[in-house]
Amino acid sequence: MPHLPALSEQSESKGPKIPTAGRPPASTDCVSDAELVEGARRGDEAAFGQLVERHQSAVFRAAYAALGSKEEAEDAAQDAFLAAYRKLHMFRGEASFKTWLLAIAWRHALDRRGGVVRRLRLFFSPTDNAWPQPEAPAPSQEQALVRRELREQVRALVKTLPARYRDALLLATSGDYTFEEMGGILGIPTGTAKWRVAEAKRQLKQKLARLGYVNE
Repeated sequence: MPHLPALSEQSESKGPKIPTAGRPPASTDCVSDAELVEGARRGDEAAFGQLVERHQSAVFRAAYAALGSKEEAEDAAQDAFLAAYRKLHMFRGEASFKTWLLAIAWRHALDRRGGVVRRLRLFFSPTDNAWPQPEAPAPSQEQALVRRELREQVRALVKTLPARYRDALLLATSGDYTFEEMGGILGIPTGTAKWRVAEAKRQLKQKLARLGYVNE
């Protein structure tokens, strides 16, 4: 099993714990993930460090979508990078390295979550026409209060969604993942990922309509 002492030492510290394993020169920016993976397999820690730099934001966002806690997401991201380094020999290239890495991060985040959503990130956007809006206009101060109440309602209702829909929606609203990447993370076909997000939104709008919120 591959071993990187500097990473294991970082895993015991507090705060952001994204392993860098040394930074490669800027000229490696044009190198593909596949080439960096091969370099890391040969023991090139700088190559793995470049992979971390490229994907640490996406990994963190995936973990945060599952956990809703910055600190726990950082820990889960660290665990995911450590696991990915140790399992590089298992990467077969059937999916992109990013998708493979995100799937590892998602599993580690779910392990930490323990099957319970502790805190959902704020994902409701007033500019997203897919989401219901308050029915009547209000003065700015009152409108802010109504909007805040609506956001709280959305958070509470997301918790009531079946896990398969809830997790797909959280991923869709947490970062810039493609549906293909979401499918790889969740272990489902791309089309199923699209359908679950659409179904989650449909169920949320239906629940909100019962509470008196309607689309503009």
